[in-house]
Amino acid sequence: MSEPFNARLRAVQRRTNSALCVGLDVDPARLPAGLSQDHHGFERFVRGIVDATADVVCAYKPNLAFYEAMGEHCYSLLRATLDAVPGDLITIADAKRGDIGTTAERYATAIFDVLGFDAMTVNPYQGADSVEPYIRDSGHGALILCKTSNPGSADFQDLRSDDEGGAPLWEIIARRAAGWNGRGNVGLVVGATYPAQLARVRELAPDLPILVPGVGAQGGDAAESARVGAAPDGTLAIVSASRQVLYASSGPDWQEAARREAVALRDAMRAVTARGEPVEPHVLRQAQDERTPSAGR
Repeated sequence: MSEPFNARLRAVQRRTNSALCVGLDVDPARLPAGLSQDHHGFERFVRGIVDATADVVCAYKPNLAFYEAMGEHCYSLLRATLDAVPGDLITIADAKRGDIGTTAERYATAIFDVLGFDAMTVNPYQGADSVEPYIRDSGHGALILCKTSNPGSADFQDLRSDDEGGAPLWEIIARRAAGWNGRGNVGLVVGATYPAQLARVRELAPDLPILVPGVGAQGGDAAESARVGAAPDGTLAIVSASRQVLYASSGPDWQEAARREAVALRDAMRAVTARGEPVEPHVLRQAQDERTPSAGR
């Protein structure tokens, strides 16, 4: 039996001493000068980003929508990307898949067995049976959408349940996901734009990985995310930066600029997790206030 995903992630983060994940959200229209705005330029760019940053990250996260938008070249680009990533790092398919029965099984087969990703993002809206196919093999991880980074996440994720003591949906999801972690391969997704909720989710799910998108262009802070999102040993927060790294320069120095950004992010997060700075009580109080019906939410 393969090593459970969560244990492997922890080992990779300890070895690399990095919580940084580079999100591969590649827009051909934004490729640097000198690269063609087609699948050839797309592939050269991805390989160049990986070459420039592989020694300072723990993971890469291709966003499948950007690959699918390349039409018939989608699968060849995904395979080229996965071939470029060193085998001792983590690959996460940002797919947000969610369905039941044989459909979920086919999604899992495509992402894990055909393409060979280590983990994927999963939408839990249809319940436990819709998640089970993604966590059947302990070697593959399912990162469950919990409190996402976009402003509209409040439309549903902040709704409260009388059956759960007035807890918001994102908190219920965190509790449920922790209960699904029997094989050691369940994690959560919490946006960097919600640090109080991130701190609360870490409190609720101390042993689960948390993928933290929303750094940089969306306004989230990488160091703060690592500080409040990491487990006590400094691991299990996967802090993802995309545009900030990918498009650090549009000129011929794009690889060097991407590396500078990645190193700066890695070092900022490493500093706070190495110091083991505690989460201030006011951060958790903020999450508590937002969980309380009397707060008017």
